[in-house]
Amino acid sequence: MIIDTHSHLYGEEFADDIDDVLQRARAAGVGKIFLPNINAASVEPMMALVRRHPGFLYPMMGLHPEDLGDDWREVLAQMEAQLAAPDHPFIAVGEVGLDYYWDRTLYDEQQEAFAIQVGWALKYNLPLMIHTRSAHREMVDVLKNDCKLSNCKLHGVFHCFGGTSEEAEELLGFEGFMLGIGGVVTFKKSTLPEVLRETVPLERIVVETDSPYLAPVPYRGKRNESAFIVAVIDKLSEIYHVGSDEVRQITTRNALQTFAKGQE
Repeated sequence: MIIDTHSHLYGEEFADDIDDVLQRARAAGVGKIFLPNINAASVEPMMALVRRHPGFLYPMMGLHPEDLGDDWREVLAQMEAQLAAPDHPFIAVGEVGLDYYWDRTLYDEQQEAFAIQVGWALKYNLPLMIHTRSAHREMVDVLKNDCKLSNCKLHGVFHCFGGTSEEAEELLGFEGFMLGIGGVVTFKKSTLPEVLRETVPLERIVVETDSPYLAPVPYRGKRNESAFIVAVIDKLSEIYHVGSDEVRQITTRNALQTFAKGQE
């Protein structure tokens, strides 16, 4: 079984053929797909899809850093109320984090919102699905405020890792975290294969698609979908010089260890 730990299949991009997309995922060996939320509007489409496919699709709850509006505090309050409900279905706090790639206008607000959601992970004992772009140092600083590396109760995934060996080493210092690896690892000019080979053991990796974004080679430029995760598995097999079946087994075990509610 393969677990796609990060996919936005509830998006409008899949409105016309979601059943076919899910069928192709199953045929490719995908046994579970984890769905990170991004904003208030995406909650119901995500949950409607999850209700149709119990035991296959698993939701998260969080506010993406690029989706902070004027009402972000109210949105966070509404989201936490759902996490506080008994028997809630959410397997993680995500997709949360920091993104200063396009816009630094809400520099402080992003960090405050992220810190609040890191607090949820501790309060409700849930893993984090962390998005970071052009904000490595700020993200690490927020986590360190809540996490002494020698006694860190935080755990989760650093989604879509694509950094340097030095950044990988720093992130691996957070012992409860995995690095999420997706289509970027297959790109021709990507330095990620070398970074992984030199720095990151396979036991610290989970696989993801980030569908509909970042489709791997040979699908680059197309809408990504969970079935394409096989290309990521095959590339990791090449990088680590182990069979594809072993990559599947190890990354699936890593995902289930990280997302306890994803085993239900």
